[in-house]
Amino acid sequence: MTSGLAAGKPQPQTTMQPPGGPFIRHTQQGRRIQWINANPGFGNIVANPMVASPGYNRGYRMKFQALPGGGTGGVIGAGAGGQDAPYDVAQLIQVKDAFGTPLISGPGYEMLKLLQLYSGQFGTDETQDVQQLPSWTGMTAASGAFQFASYLPFEFTKAYGVISGANASLLPTLQINLAAAGTLFSTLPSVLPTLQVQCESDFYWLPEGVAIEPPGIGSTCQYVYQPSNPTIPSAGTQIVQFPRLGGYLTHMILELRDSTGARVDGWPTRPRLLVDGVPLIDSDIATIFDDMAIQFGVGGSSVAGTQTAAGTVQTPRPVGTIAFSRKTALAQRGFGLMDTGEEFLSTNPGTQIEISGTPWGTITNSPATLNVVVGQVVPSGALIQGLPEV
Repeated sequence: MTSGLAAGKPQPQTTMQPPGGPFIRHTQQGRRIQWINANPGFGNIVANPMVASPGYNRGYRMKFQALPGGGTGGVIGAGAGGQDAPYDVAQLIQVKDAFGTPLISGPGYEMLKLLQLYSGQFGTDETQDVQQLPSWTGMTAASGAFQFASYLPFEFTKAYGVISGANASLLPTLQINLAAAGTLFSTLPSVLPTLQVQCESDFYWLPEGVAIEPPGIGSTCQYVYQPSNPTIPSAGTQIVQFPRLGGYLTHMILELRDSTGARVDGWPTRPRLLVDGVPLIDSDIATIFDDMAIQFGVGGSSVAGTQTAAGTVQTPRPVGTIAFSRKTALAQRGFGLMDTGEEFLSTNPGTQIEISGTPWGTITNSPATLNVVVGQVVPSGALIQGLPEV
């Protein structure tokens, strides 16, 4: 007689990991819809309430659309309005935590374009530029139609900087002040397009079967757009002071705008970046542009209002912008969310950061204003350095 043998034992239907190890071993990345505002209208405010996510929010995926309404005759505005389009459809974006602390605050161009390009917190290589994503569609001037996606990040290294999303009474708030149609167009289309704004949250699921939290829970990386002082005359010798900071700086994104609000490349031939009066960087501007190509993958400056074709080797550097990265502890190149934080610049409210030009460049419509968007990590305790996720 023979006895039957089982072909194999059934596998357990579970994704649970054995205890121990980092947070990301025990969680999964998820995404859920927050809201869709189908027709907020130009010049209005979008402030839909956020909903809970079953875990920790990594950031908000945004999508802006202008759906054609059959209009014709539209002309994209000259100067800053057309130069920053379509991102300046958001006049102001504010993300605050549950206690009202600003996490992200600034105009649409800076918060939806520059932040993603230079922070390393969204995309890699050429996809750091949201204009290189498949979802991007350039503006059709006649009808005013466009579409682009972007990201409002919380996570600044892997799983570090996330915001608790499971408690519906302690959620971040998101408010978007939409610009008037005249900001984008010098001549309005005969029928304005219909705006639609969508928000989804990327999050980490709550770990199952193990009590573990993300590293440094309560720590945040904040980006606030602020002007520096004083203003800059054309070809003037001037030291410009950044607004007071405090925390660990990951990036310094600088943007120069003339008196009309247009971005201009009126940089000094040799800028000097000083921290408490001591030169941190004293460099030829061409070398700074080379550094940006190495660190961020951006190439030469593009002509205002133009867009590089998808698949090019490097994204053009947006006119009027330079950036310095402190997320290069692992290599010369920024690797997005993979960084040890060893080179974050430690500051306090008394730290004075300045940029000196002797002289600054020619600025046709002077004076110019230097605006800064600084990535500022405020840890809940001591800053976690190394790679806490591995």
